[in-house]
Amino acid sequence: MTIDLKDPSLYINRELSWLQFNSRVLAQTRRKELPPLERLKFVAIYGTNLDEFYMVRVAGLISLYKAGIQETGPDRMTPAEQLAAIRDYLHREKIELEKNYNTIMRELEEPGVFIRPFEAMGEAAQAQMREAFYDEIYPVILPIAIDATHPFPHLNNLSFGLAVKLSDTDGNIKHGLVRIPRLLPRFLKVEETFIPIESVVEHFIGDLFPGYSKIASTPFRVTRNADLAIEEEEADDFLEMMEEGLRSRNKGQIVRLELTGDAEPDLVDFLNGHLQVEEGDIYYYRSIPLNLGALWQIVGEKELAHLLLPSYNPKVLPPFDREEIFGAIEQQDSVLYHPYESFEPVVRFIQQAAADPETLAIRMTLYRVGTKSPIVKALIDAAQDGKQVTVLVELKARFDEENNLRWAKKLEEAGAHVVYGIPGLKVHAKIAQVIKRSNGRLKSYLHLATGNYNPGTAKIYTDISYFTARKDFNSDATRFFHFLTGFSTHTKLHTLAMSPTQIKPRLLRLIEKEASHGEEGHIILKANSLAHPEIIRALYRASQAGCRVDLIIRGICCLRPGVEGVSERITVSSIIGKYLEHPRIFWFKHDDPGCYISSADLMPRNLDRRIELMTPIVEKPLAERIEQILTLQLADNRLRWVLDAEGNYHRVLPAEGEKPVDSQELLEKYVGKLYDRSRKRRSGGDRNYVKRLAEKLLKES
Repeated sequence: MTIDLKDPSLYINRELSWLQFNSRVLAQTRRKELPPLERLKFVAIYGTNLDEFYMVRVAGLISLYKAGIQETGPDRMTPAEQLAAIRDYLHREKIELEKNYNTIMRELEEPGVFIRPFEAMGEAAQAQMREAFYDEIYPVILPIAIDATHPFPHLNNLSFGLAVKLSDTDGNIKHGLVRIPRLLPRFLKVEETFIPIESVVEHFIGDLFPGYSKIASTPFRVTRNADLAIEEEEADDFLEMMEEGLRSRNKGQIVRLELTGDAEPDLVDFLNGHLQVEEGDIYYYRSIPLNLGALWQIVGEKELAHLLLPSYNPKVLPPFDREEIFGAIEQQDSVLYHPYESFEPVVRFIQQAAADPETLAIRMTLYRVGTKSPIVKALIDAAQDGKQVTVLVELKARFDEENNLRWAKKLEEAGAHVVYGIPGLKVHAKIAQVIKRSNGRLKSYLHLATGNYNPGTAKIYTDISYFTARKDFNSDATRFFHFLTGFSTHTKLHTLAMSPTQIKPRLLRLIEKEASHGEEGHIILKANSLAHPEIIRALYRASQAGCRVDLIIRGICCLRPGVEGVSERITVSSIIGKYLEHPRIFWFKHDDPGCYISSADLMPRNLDRRIELMTPIVEKPLAERIEQILTLQLADNRLRWVLDAEGNYHRVLPAEGEKPVDSQELLEKYVGKLYDRSRKRRSGGDRNYVKRLAEKLLKES
């Protein structure tokens, strides 16, 4: 019987799949083997993730619903159905969130860490808070009266404050707000006790509204639609348009209201009478502070570092332990696996190029670089030194737009040629090229990656860096940068592949080719998300042909594994651990070279609407090393979850008598052993020694 691979039942809804991903993050808060503060960190990550989900995905669904759109994806769920499912899911999950949070806070009390309101503090601590209120808080917070002459104010996205109900001496009832600016800390600290700022402000409401007494108050927080709708073709000045777009982000529709569980109904009616939030998008939290992302303030306290997992110091291995990096790249292609291997060689790649008088040009793409970027500072130095510096700064990098605008202006001021993206397409490729003149000849060096040029996130995201001086790669890189800076109706790369024209067709051919080997075929795809219906259908056909398909998808996965006659040969794993799994790796058993890295996830936006790059790992030992890492992750029985045919994830645990395998911990130990033994050997960049040692240690793992 022929099975229709477009049948909606074969596809998991994208938004519900994302919710399952965030539930796997929340599940880390239950892992008793983790220190309590480490688990509190996952509460913060869960909350930050949920903020962005509401600002973008839920807000988008609300817009589609109001526009009367009926279908949005291959699963055929309408926006109304998705919104109902999301609200039901999150209101149910809120119970577990509060339970896990309370458990963690009880455990943190043993080492003396508390979150307590102002009223629960002793006299000495209250006196200290009183002084802090008048010195640090009172001058910057804003009490707002709401009446006929004082309209309800505009509230920016993620605004946080207090709604208050007051009475004057004659018994007249008034309502008002107290806005608490983001520049103030979320918690005030007295020794190891953290006092939520709203509890301090609540205590002094009478000082903010003299002559009035407080009847009731409640903390609240609002979330707006924060997705930027940019009409590039209509803009004369893209930079100016982006700045205006960022200002408009705070004017988007309010899509969520968060309150404490004891909020007085009259205050809720007062607030929502002005905000007009759907009842299903109002969330009451009984025992957790609003703005879970602010828990990073506590997690980041240096004095509490002993309550986290031990930090890992990324290692610099041969040949990059030598001072000069370009000789190492000329000698041989190299792959780095961050954060186990340090991001420092990538930074030095740009810094040394900027300082070298032989450097003629530096070209690169910047997507998310951080607020204090040594890479951008090196590019500015190079431009000021007269070198040709060409940088594509993607201004549409969501929630990094302001930072990227600032860096773009500084680069332009230094004399760099700055490109602000491609009309209609977001540039998500990660590539840097350095061109030098040595002994009268031009030489080119290339860095390609799965992650951003951000040394900060490179310590907590796993990603792959690839260095090469190959001519064919560099010819493609030159062609790619010409495409970014000039006019071109069609640019075709020969060794690399570029979306939206090349990556998807090449992947579909690779999947089809591997499927032709039947039961001998084997595909491993690792990505953040899998949602592209054409890729999913190709994988279904591969499974039907008998090909084995192992998917390592950290987040969204719309493919449904284990369906009879469709996907029995497909497994879907998700690894959630200390590091955020970020590489995109595509491996095919019978292909030559067989291993590819990419900046692109397997989603319509990446393959059809973005500029991305896919890079073959042509040196066999490097491809084999990446394959071994994938194999190790598929054997993980500590951090791995597997997806079933019903769309549910189950955590993989060691079977009785089976050795525990934590892939992230093993990779830390593996690279640590490599580092220690290579230093003892003092190899001076002996690549063959390091390769032999790497292979030996991986087999041991």
